[in-house]
Amino acid sequence: NNNNDDDDDTNKKKKPDIVSGTRYRPGGGVAGWDAFRKLTSCGANFLATFLLSTGGASDLTGSFRLYERAALEEILPRVQSRGYAFQMEILVRAHRAGMRIGEVPITFVDRIYGESKLGANEIVMYLKGLLTLFLTT
Repeated sequence: NNNNDDDDDTNKKKKPDIVSGTRYRPGGGVAGWDAFRKLTSCGANFLATFLLSTGGASDLTGSFRLYERAALEEILPRVQSRGYAFQMEILVRAHRAGMRIGEVPITFVDRIYGESKLGANEIVMYLKGLLTLFLTT
């Protein structure tokens, strides 16, 4: 009997289903944002992590992620949210389905071209999405 086969099965069980790049763990951060943008991002993420159950994921509002195909196939048909809440709902549903969520610190660098679409409408849309997820998941 080759013990390496057993080790491979054990390692597969421990592998994350989703790996999320996080700005909010040691080694992560942002570059090129003004104080308002940092405060808005931190506040939005704090509210999300406080209200939603995601098994300790630290960056619910970020979208730099890697997914196992099987995880996406299981989660996406159930996702109802649009906009910023979409990213949060994926992690909520993954956690509820017993999936493993791993994190890797990243530094998010602000765009060189174009402008952020973050404005009053996006903030209201985020808050509505967060409240909906809080009440329905």
